[in-house]
Amino acid sequence: MKLLIVEDEPKTGEYLRQGLGEAGFVVDWARNGLDGHHLAMSGDYDLVVLDVMLPDIDGWRIVRSLREAGRSTPVLFLSARDTVEDRVRGLELGADDYLVKPFAFTELLARIHTLLRRGRVAAAPEQLQVADLVLDLQRRRASRGGARIALTGKEFALLELLMRRRGEVLPRSLIASQVWDMNFDSDTNVIDVAIRRLRAKVDDGYSPKLIQTVRGMGYLLDVPDTPDPS
Repeated sequence: MKLLIVEDEPKTGEYLRQGLGEAGFVVDWARNGLDGHHLAMSGDYDLVVLDVMLPDIDGWRIVRSLREAGRSTPVLFLSARDTVEDRVRGLELGADDYLVKPFAFTELLARIHTLLRRGRVAAAPEQLQVADLVLDLQRRRASRGGARIALTGKEFALLELLMRRRGEVLPRSLIASQVWDMNFDSDTNVIDVAIRRLRAKVDDGYSPKLIQTVRGMGYLLDVPDTPDPS
């Protein structure tokens, strides 16, 4: 699942990014209102965690823009503005929940899971599937040919990224920023090692081989155009 955090306070933003990443989410962090507005309007997010008081564009305007554009992405306001009037205003503008700072991370995580479940009630459990590889995003399970695949949190996030962007060549720099939230260092092989381990779990013993290396460019996941010789 992919979340957008819009938070201008560095310590809070880093705390959220790290905590939600460790909880298994793919996290983007916008540090001002303009970037948050752009990402929320153009990105494919499962949920937005949104501050109210932001540089450039405030959270009220961002959620109003989303709803006026017909985008139903769940929005959770996370703000130090704690009056009843503020909470009512946020909900009336189209937010799905409102949590006041300071907050307990466990409560935030519980509210996020509740909103994500609520958004799937009418659509049945959300799954990604390529060939016989299935990723159950609700139960956070992977399987191929009906057999369960045991994945770490980072492996699940990496596989989800590859499957969501099926057929698209993803450079190492993008994978590093999306899954590890770090700048890609050409001297490190962390991405290649992670891909190799994921490929061993997803492709070894199965046909066709889905995780493909595009030399000099990156990696993609898709059914290959040519038949698998194995």
